[in-house]
Amino acid sequence: MMKREIMLGNAAIARGAYEAGVKVSSAYPGTPSTEISENLVKYKDELYCEWAPNEKVALEVAIGASMAGVRSMASMKHVGLNVASDPLFTASYIGVSGGIVIAVADDPGLYSSQNEQDTRSIAIAAKVPVIEPSDSNEAKEFTKIAFDISEEYDTPVILRVTTRLSHSQGLVELNDRVEPEVLEYSRNPAKNVMVPANARKRHPHVEARLKRLSEDASDMDNLNRVEINDTSLGFITSGIAYQYVKEALPEASVLKLGLVHPLPKQLIENFAKAVDRLIIFEELDPVIEQQVKSWGIECEGKNLFSLIGEYSANMLREVFSGKMEHDSAQKAPIRPPILCPGCPHRAVYSVLNKLKIHGAGDIGCYTLGAAEPLNVIDTTICMGASISSLHGMEKARGKDYIKNWVALIGDSTFLHTGINSLMNMVYNGGTGTVMILDNSITAMTGHQDNPATGKNLMQEEAEMIDLKELCHSVGVKHVVEISSFEIKELTKIIRTELKRDEVSVIIAKSPCALLKGVPIVNQYVVKREKCKKCKICMKPGCPALTIDSDGTTLINDTMCNGCGLCYRSCPFGAIEMVDSIIDEI
Repeated sequence: MMKREIMLGNAAIARGAYEAGVKVSSAYPGTPSTEISENLVKYKDELYCEWAPNEKVALEVAIGASMAGVRSMASMKHVGLNVASDPLFTASYIGVSGGIVIAVADDPGLYSSQNEQDTRSIAIAAKVPVIEPSDSNEAKEFTKIAFDISEEYDTPVILRVTTRLSHSQGLVELNDRVEPEVLEYSRNPAKNVMVPANARKRHPHVEARLKRLSEDASDMDNLNRVEINDTSLGFITSGIAYQYVKEALPEASVLKLGLVHPLPKQLIENFAKAVDRLIIFEELDPVIEQQVKSWGIECEGKNLFSLIGEYSANMLREVFSGKMEHDSAQKAPIRPPILCPGCPHRAVYSVLNKLKIHGAGDIGCYTLGAAEPLNVIDTTICMGASISSLHGMEKARGKDYIKNWVALIGDSTFLHTGINSLMNMVYNGGTGTVMILDNSITAMTGHQDNPATGKNLMQEEAEMIDLKELCHSVGVKHVVEISSFEIKELTKIIRTELKRDEVSVIIAKSPCALLKGVPIVNQYVVKREKCKKCKICMKPGCPALTIDSDGTTLINDTMCNGCGLCYRSCPFGAIEMVDSIIDEI
């Protein structure tokens, strides 16, 4: 009897990699892709998996494993593919020995990203095929098919998913793991050494590969499926968008594509002839639509649907019925993201806010410092850009211009790409102040380890990078470590370091309040008779603090993590320390 299990899309991808016989997986955590590796590590007896410092390194590890003759995978979110694009474009020319699959999770709707980006566009530029599943079971099966295609056509393959598929659940059929033959290494510089003379010879191979794959695609029934129903209306769609079509317009005819690059031209031409009106329904860019129109096939797409945001069944209903079915329904109130109670970043930002310091921001939980009431982060571009952009400000406007600015970056982000930016600042004579907010974990994506935590993805003990020594090693002479909650001393240090005429680094160290094993030693209560109702304690915006009907501050003891920020902020001694009833969280 076939065993089945309900799985997240990401867990299903991990299962597919396991069943396909993957030997090596490398990834950098990034929502919505993180759970792929977190589920893959469950199979660590049969394969090796790791967190890499960044996505470029992750893909290079996968390429090396492939060259050694085994199947390998790299996983990342869409903006992570930007970081990995350097090896991706060259790996396309090299091809594979063991199959390589790159699982990339796009984020339509910007649930946890700094931009919307369509991975298919990068794949087209890199000339690598893209496979897109539409549910959890397909996520598992298509991962296995992707490895087969990778090896048959000598190419890396991108498995594209989106947030909705990554984080939704479906029934998955479980199969046994296969163990592909480990290929013997054979030295082949003409294929693997991409100097210009060799690369010129490999480019025709890439073009021929795509042409062959496109011709074969129309017969790939395991990826592409035609569903002929009412032929007055036909949809070409893929991925999670297919589910929206089936929900909103179940009687329509559908060409469901699993291989979305290169497109199966003959199959599309035949489907277009079979329907009266052809609609392309695809999230984000008009990738399929533009290709189909270039073949002279009449179709509609982005003239009906947005280029922006996540699609839905209701979007289809609106277009084809003229109304939104949920317009009259009561909508849930918007709940903006905030820093957790006891978050060490809030303590740092309370100091920076008081000193009226501008922050060049980065990617992490601490990006929330841009919002009320903290109002510290002024800029956020991409991983590692806080330091680089601050350096650019100085070179544009001079040293005095950045004397009330700091670059703010987390420990994991610093190791991802921030260290390169710091080297550049030192090398090119900058004078900026960098604050590394070290909360001992990669917090935003769900507490993944990194090279500074002392553990790896397999939960083995690992060498722990000393951030202070690392900064010294690239030429920073002034590096100060301090607890994020030492408010008075932190204030003095920031003032001192901003006055320097050379690069300095402040490492604000305090563990994430949600880390397991972090003790809650103390909690705090407000003495009503002492409270002046001045609301100074409310300025940092801790969600554990509220205002009573008479204006007195209240502390919710079920939320208080005992950080003491409010206690240190009150000038009247109205907040007092009490022993915690909670040992740890």
